[in-house]
Amino acid sequence: MADPAPIPTHTDPPPANLLRPRREPFEYGLLSIPKLVFTDPTPTLSSLRSSLPRLVDPSSVADSLQMPLDHASLLLQTLASVHHLPRTDDDASSSVADVYDLLLFLYIQSYKKLLPRSHKDSVAVADVWPSTSAFDGYLSALSPLQLARSNSRRFMPSQADEEAHQLSYLQKHMGNMISLLAEPVDGEGEEALVLSLERFEHLGFLIQFGDKVQEGIPLGQTSPFFANSDPDMPPAPVPASQVLDWILQNIAVSLEALSERISPKENGPANGSDPDVAMADACTTSAKPSPSSRGVCFIEGISKQSLMKQATDLKGSSIKVLNCHDSAIYILAPLRYATIYGCSDATIVLGAVGKAVRIEHCERVHVIVAAKRACIASCRECVFFLGVNQRPLIVGDNHKLQVAPYNTFYPQLEEHMTEVGIKASVNKWDEPLTLGVVDPHDSLSHPAGVSDVLAESASLIDPDQFTNFLIPNSLGCAPGCSTEGNPFPLPVNYKTSQQRRQNSIGEIKQMLRGLMLEDSKKRELASALHVYFKDWLNSSGNIRQLYCLQSD
Repeated sequence: MADPAPIPTHTDPPPANLLRPRREPFEYGLLSIPKLVFTDPTPTLSSLRSSLPRLVDPSSVADSLQMPLDHASLLLQTLASVHHLPRTDDDASSSVADVYDLLLFLYIQSYKKLLPRSHKDSVAVADVWPSTSAFDGYLSALSPLQLARSNSRRFMPSQADEEAHQLSYLQKHMGNMISLLAEPVDGEGEEALVLSLERFEHLGFLIQFGDKVQEGIPLGQTSPFFANSDPDMPPAPVPASQVLDWILQNIAVSLEALSERISPKENGPANGSDPDVAMADACTTSAKPSPSSRGVCFIEGISKQSLMKQATDLKGSSIKVLNCHDSAIYILAPLRYATIYGCSDATIVLGAVGKAVRIEHCERVHVIVAAKRACIASCRECVFFLGVNQRPLIVGDNHKLQVAPYNTFYPQLEEHMTEVGIKASVNKWDEPLTLGVVDPHDSLSHPAGVSDVLAESASLIDPDQFTNFLIPNSLGCAPGCSTEGNPFPLPVNYKTSQQRRQNSIGEIKQMLRGLMLEDSKKRELASALHVYFKDWLNSSGNIRQLYCLQSD
């Protein structure tokens, strides 16, 4: 066996080649199911490994973990959405999983999220959101500006902070994870467990070097143990202890490099952007999305503005919209992942999200998105217009949520949906799956006695309150565009209500045309209609939809 590759110093090679955690399993793969958080995961999962077949399905998972079938299906669908290898977009691919991927996925359910950073003036800024008393009526009296201040009481950790936290977790638990993948052989002590190339590749679910996963390079080709191996002659298995030593050394180097880039300031920067500019360029201007070397683009701190971005404007394949208030934001692009966090009084339209979208700690936000799957966590008085292929997941401390059918389009929408694997023929917007109030991955303390309490679910929007949403500057299709209307078929009752409203509008128009009025009366009528329309725009919040019609 070849000697392990020399461990680089923090100056050689460049940071882009360092070992990094795959953030997707930690950001989009953790499920609020306390039953999956094992006090001592290694013996439990070792026993599970021996009882499961190599390919597992929801039924076998439900039987082995003694959990409801819908939770087992959710588990495998979530695993598929954060998997590191490309998968087909049919339903069957999300219903089966390799047992070794499942073991790693179940293991990280014990991960505790990094605590949000405290505001530097934590005494002066009231901690009212999120909290257990967020819905006691106090917030309804806040202005958008006051809400923005209260919502910033705790800042979302920076990307560098989270990456260091994830690396530390992997450093602590990598030995146990490798033991779940290893095979016993004749021998004693540390040499009794070995890893084959095939088993080693499963670690690519959690770690990568630079952006090699994005480039389609298997983890084995980045290691000194299996690189340049002959495909016609599989390499010999490697002692698991050697693999562990090599990974731990690389993690230590990565943590050292990260520590030099994380801001030494006690409270961090004033926003949640990444201080490690070399890893993910910090978004210091609110109206410009900031690309990351790892495919994440940040949009932060937009207030009382409008923002529209097309696919050509984004360099990353994922988006994070953070702490935006009283604004209209349109991201009309094909995406892999999307996060909306800490926003209020805003309309946010996302294009096609092929893996998962997570909306968390938002208030009075309208979200319109076509996605493979969606998770809604701890939101208040929000409406979600969904085109989703899997049941939307609702977790945490929610209040007065509504879900509705998808209600818009733009010229490239169907092209983007096809690109990321979303089917317009399948929309499970009205089948929300509700889990618990308490997030077992949250390091914050929780009230006693609520661990088994279900989160408040979402109600279906009244068909008479459902309207189509027109995206500014996208009202007409350019020659050759594929989408000229909403690609998701509307349920019959919503379509009927919409047609009835259109007929009523047509009758009112016809009646107004037939009025025989003097010019002065016509002007009075037009003025009155204008006033009532303006009042409606302001009272309903639809005034935000006009932002993009204004010049920048």
